[in-house]
Amino acid sequence: MKADTVASRETGPAPGTGRTKDAKPGLMSGPVGRNLGLVIALAILCAVGIVTAGDRFLALDNALTILRLASVIGVVSIGMTFVIIGGGIDLSVGALVALSSVWATTIATQAMAQDTHWIVIVVTAVAVGAVGGLVNGVVIAYGKVAAFIATLAMLASARGLAEMISNRRTQILEPREHRGFYGVFGGDVLGVPTLVIIFALVAVLGWVVLNRTTFGRRTFAVGGNAEAARLAGIRVQRHTVWLYVLSGVTCGIAGAMLIGRTTTGSSTHGTLYELDAIAAVVIGGTLLVGGRGTIVGTVLGVLIFTTLGNVFTLNNLSSSAQAVARGVIIVLAVLLQQRVAAGGFRRRRRAAATSTGSPTTTPGAPAGEVSTNATAPVVRDEGDDERS
Repeated sequence: MKADTVASRETGPAPGTGRTKDAKPGLMSGPVGRNLGLVIALAILCAVGIVTAGDRFLALDNALTILRLASVIGVVSIGMTFVIIGGGIDLSVGALVALSSVWATTIATQAMAQDTHWIVIVVTAVAVGAVGGLVNGVVIAYGKVAAFIATLAMLASARGLAEMISNRRTQILEPREHRGFYGVFGGDVLGVPTLVIIFALVAVLGWVVLNRTTFGRRTFAVGGNAEAARLAGIRVQRHTVWLYVLSGVTCGIAGAMLIGRTTTGSSTHGTLYELDAIAAVVIGGTLLVGGRGTIVGTVLGVLIFTTLGNVFTLNNLSSSAQAVARGVIIVLAVLLQQRVAAGGFRRRRRAAATSTGSPTTTPGAPAGEVSTNATAPVVRDEGDDERS
């Protein structure tokens, strides 16, 4: 039975069985198709911008503005992608960005940076974000608090702590006294803003970690079925903690990038970043229930939202209209996700029925043994996602 099952699933119909080979999903249902759809959506937005704003939209300075604005929220969205693929959610990212920027621009931190090296500012911002993510992870994984509640509490706490440290005042990092820092975070390389380069490096590193490392495979496994991942030997609680630490680190990097862009640290930085990041991740094709997602999709989602805002600004449309448009896009994206996910579930059931004669029989198991969610193999909806 096992050999017959493998033959029917991998190499086609077994002699005398009359079975047919499983039908492969279409191109548009895979990761390449989803990302192609996002590219088309971005191209349509650019076409609208060209038609409505003309040369102003096509100007090189405008393109660099879009990329610069996308960089900070893009870095945050990379960390959010890992958390959501792992089956969690992080509502505290905006507050952690603010806290990181404030702590990195305090008088004590600036004095230490002047006495030693400007890298102290960056290390401080990243460390603050990492500690915030660590607290989130420990409370969620070991305290058994729902991710929504735990990160909502961190949102309020981190924002309040940032206000206390800064006394609700904007802290300025003088460019003349910290030229080394602004040379990196406020400069450019061959005309490309350094912030854009940092975003690109974070995205590439995130893609490699997600698709080419054990950590990435475990992230998909934990998000797809945490209990099955535990039975497979993955330390789910510890991995969950690391996912939130990773999200916190990206918040710290974003905090340092905001300082470089605005020359300030403020408790108002990062306002509503959590919503923008979640929206970009969802638009990019990552399932909110976990188990599937792509870094490329997230990057395209960030660019779509940033370009949309730019088109609205160039046409003097209100921020309220922009918010309505974003809401409609998010709802449509979630509806499309549900449709694709339901189609993938039906395909798996049909494949199981064709290969084993029963949709609930585990391939390779003794005849008549019924599988459960706790012992089912850990499977990703679309295979290796971005590896395609």
